[in-house]
Amino acid sequence: MYNSFEHIDSDVLQNPEEYPGVEYPIMEHFYTIQGEGVHTGKAAYFIRTGGCDVQCWWCDVKDSWDESKHPKMTVDEIVSEVQKSGAPIAVITGGEPLLHDLDALTNSIKNIGVNTHIETSGSSPLSGNFDWITLSPKRFKKPLDEVFPYVDELKVVVLTKKDLVWAEENAAKCPDSTKLFLQPEWDTPDSIKLIVNYVKEHPEWGISLQTHKYLQVP
Repeated sequence: MYNSFEHIDSDVLQNPEEYPGVEYPIMEHFYTIQGEGVHTGKAAYFIRTGGCDVQCWWCDVKDSWDESKHPKMTVDEIVSEVQKSGAPIAVITGGEPLLHDLDALTNSIKNIGVNTHIETSGSSPLSGNFDWITLSPKRFKKPLDEVFPYVDELKVVVLTKKDLVWAEENAAKCPDSTKLFLQPEWDTPDSIKLIVNYVKEHPEWGISLQTHKYLQVP
């Protein structure tokens, strides 16, 4: 668990819902099924923030890149939607969610008894209070070293053999307990055979699939 509130006075934490005026640019938010990684198949509320400074050419949510295109929501508005859904998990994603200070949002979500997860490239400093951190590192903008000690799950998108080398470089920086996954890029079918053969030779790795696309859910 990563908790950036350790430096904050405990009296503040007793009232985590009180963040007047704190807003985030939100591209979309919805209740669905987690489609990737360790928590595949679990019900989760997704909160997709606007803004990204990594901008992978194969990204399937390029509309998230421009923060100015997306309306801002207050912490109370976001938390209210999460609570109404009944979701046990809230996944904060993007874009690149760590472009924003996530302390107010995550602490407020945890205050209603919902676990907080994040998927990040790790290219910006950590903030927030998380039960699960998924690092999806990109060669376009490398993760910060400060992120690696807190990584629960490493998920590397694979297009070519270069990505397998990149995956190992990042795995070497993660704790021994980190779950390791390779994920084929959806529009690069040749990556599937590449990953299958690699995992057979390196069984410490697993394969993550975008099962939400097979299920045809958001």
